[in-house]
Amino acid sequence: MQVFSPVNMYGSAVLIIMMIFYIYENRRPLFTLLFGVMCLGSSAYGFLAGTWPFGVIEIIWAAFSFRKYVSLRQKPGTAHF
Repeated sequence: MQVFSPVNMYGSAVLIIMMIFYIYENRRPLFTLLFGVMCLGSSAYGFLAGTWPFGVIEIIWAAFSFRKYVSLRQKPGTAHF
Protein backbone atom coordinates (compact mmCIF):
# COMPACT_ATOMS: atom_id res chain seq x y z
CA MET A 1 0.00 0.00 0.00
CA GLN A 2 1.33 3.38 -1.01
CA VAL A 3 1.06 5.98 1.75
CA PHE A 4 1.17 8.96 -0.61
CA SER A 5 -1.10 7.63 -3.33
CA PRO A 6 -3.52 10.11 -4.90
CA VAL A 7 -6.48 8.37 -3.26
CA ASN A 8 -4.91 8.56 0.21
CA MET A 9 -3.94 12.20 -0.25
CA TYR A 10 -7.49 13.01 -1.38
CA GLY A 11 -8.92 11.17 1.63
CA SER A 12 -6.59 12.94 4.05
CA ALA A 13 -7.48 16.36 2.64
CA VAL A 14 -11.21 15.65 2.76
CA LEU A 15 -11.05 14.40 6.35
CA ILE A 16 -9.04 17.41 7.53
CA ILE A 17 -11.47 19.85 5.91
CA MET A 18 -14.42 17.85 7.26
CA MET A 19 -13.09 18.09 10.82
CA ILE A 20 -12.54 21.84 10.46
CA PHE A 21 -16.19 22.28 9.43
CA TYR A 22 -17.26 20.03 12.31
CA ILE A 23 -15.38 22.24 14.78
CA TYR A 24 -17.16 25.35 13.46
CA GLU A 25 -20.56 23.68 13.08
CA ASN A 26 -22.06 25.50 16.09
CA ARG A 27 -21.19 28.93 14.71
CA ARG A 28 -23.38 28.96 11.61
CA PRO A 29 -25.69 26.55 9.78
CA LEU A 30 -23.54 26.93 6.67
CA PHE A 31 -20.76 24.97 8.40
CA THR A 32 -23.24 22.15 9.02
CA LEU A 33 -24.05 22.08 5.32
CA LEU A 34 -20.37 22.11 4.38
CA PHE A 35 -19.69 19.32 6.86
CA GLY A 36 -22.34 17.24 5.07
CA VAL A 37 -20.75 17.95 1.71
CA MET A 38 -17.39 16.84 3.06
CA CYS A 39 -19.02 13.68 4.42
CA LEU A 40 -20.01 12.88 0.84
CA GLY A 41 -16.43 13.49 -0.23
CA SER A 42 -15.25 11.20 2.53
CA SER A 43 -17.75 8.60 1.39
CA ALA A 44 -16.29 8.77 -2.11
CA TYR A 45 -12.86 8.20 -0.60
CA GLY A 46 -14.16 5.14 1.24
CA PHE A 47 -15.47 3.60 -1.97
CA LEU A 48 -12.32 4.52 -3.92
CA ALA A 49 -10.12 2.98 -1.23
CA GLY A 50 -12.15 -0.22 -1.27
CA THR A 51 -13.56 0.21 2.22
CA TRP A 52 -17.23 0.30 1.32
CA PRO A 53 -18.51 0.15 4.95
CA PHE A 54 -16.75 3.46 5.59
CA GLY A 55 -18.36 4.88 2.46
CA VAL A 56 -21.83 3.81 3.56
CA ILE A 57 -21.41 5.22 7.06
CA GLU A 58 -20.26 8.56 5.67
CA ILE A 59 -23.36 8.74 3.44
CA ILE A 60 -25.46 8.25 6.57
CA TRP A 61 -23.53 11.02 8.37
CA ALA A 62 -24.12 13.30 5.39
CA ALA A 63 -27.87 12.61 5.54
CA PHE A 64 -27.96 13.47 9.26
CA SER A 65 -25.96 16.62 8.61
CA PHE A 66 -28.26 17.79 5.79
CA ARG A 67 -31.28 17.11 7.97
CA LYS A 68 -29.73 19.14 10.79
CA TYR A 69 -28.99 21.97 8.36
CA VAL A 70 -32.62 22.07 7.19
CA SER A 71 -33.89 22.14 10.78
CA LEU A 72 -31.45 24.94 11.69
CA ARG A 73 -32.57 26.99 8.70
CA GLN A 74 -36.18 26.70 9.81
CA LYS A 75 -35.48 28.04 13.32
CA PRO A 76 -36.44 31.69 13.68
CA GLY A 77 -33.61 34.01 14.60
CA THR A 78 -30.88 31.76 13.23
CA ALA A 79 -28.31 33.31 10.90
CA HIS A 80 -28.57 31.33 7.68
CA PHE A 81 -25.13 32.01 6.33
